[in-house]
Amino acid sequence: MRLSKERVRHISESLASRLQQEGQVAMVGDRKAFVEQIDHAILEELSVEDRLNAEVRQLLKTYEQDIERGHVDYQRMFTMVKSKLARERGIIL
Repeated sequence: MRLSKERVRHISESLASRLQQEGQVAMVGDRKAFVEQIDHAILEELSVEDRLNAEVRQLLKTYEQDIERGHVDYQRMFTMVKSKLARERGIIL
């Protein structure tokens, strides 16, 4: 993940405050719970790319010997597979 959990928490707090100030949401319940929901949504969205990267690395293990012999450029193959999977799944990176 590119952002620390502390940074995401700060973004969540700021977003909750701004939404409230602009009248986009009205707090009826606990503000802390609302911020935690925003925090969870952001972290979940950010982890999509992390999970995709892990899946691509796992898929490329099949080609480990070819990569070691220099027959396949790992970075190029990684990018191609990642782009293909993202397109198939409708993931915006």
